[in-house]
Amino acid sequence: MNRTDLLLRMLDTTYEEESWYAPIKPAIDGLTAEQASWRPVGEATKTIWENVNHLIYYKERLAAKLEGREWTKTLDGNETFYLTEQLHDDKEWRAVVERVKTAHRGLREALSKTTTEMLEQDSLEGKLLDIMLHDAYHTGQIIQLRKMQGSWPSHR
Repeated sequence: MNRTDLLLRMLDTTYEEESWYAPIKPAIDGLTAEQASWRPVGEATKTIWENVNHLIYYKERLAAKLEGREWTKTLDGNETFYLTEQLHDDKEWRAVVERVKTAHRGLREALSKTTTEMLEQDSLEGKLLDIMLHDAYHTGQIIQLRKMQGSWPSHR
């Protein structure tokens, strides 16, 4: 298995193919906008919706870099959590879920066209690994929020 194939496999485990950690897709499947917007009382915690916004931003930004596109939507780390407006509207939430899917596919497609030489430039391979670890970290937070609100299926 070459490096790009290994990175693609690892990227897929953060999105939908369960490995040593739960991927994002099943962590957000079946949620309502209300559940995605829920925040524990008295807690300084980001919501599921905010965490998903954050993940989308960094996947879209890295895909643009891999594709050689200029990235003009520069946000600081905290601003990324508010990439889309958090509404109690299921249609809007489904659009966010679709956007994370599109962001994953876009990053995957860009990575599949990346050469070994490109991976070695500008610490690109390290940035890809960071995105994957970052996704796993925030997915864990999302699952914890679901457990706290009672929306995580007990059969998992």
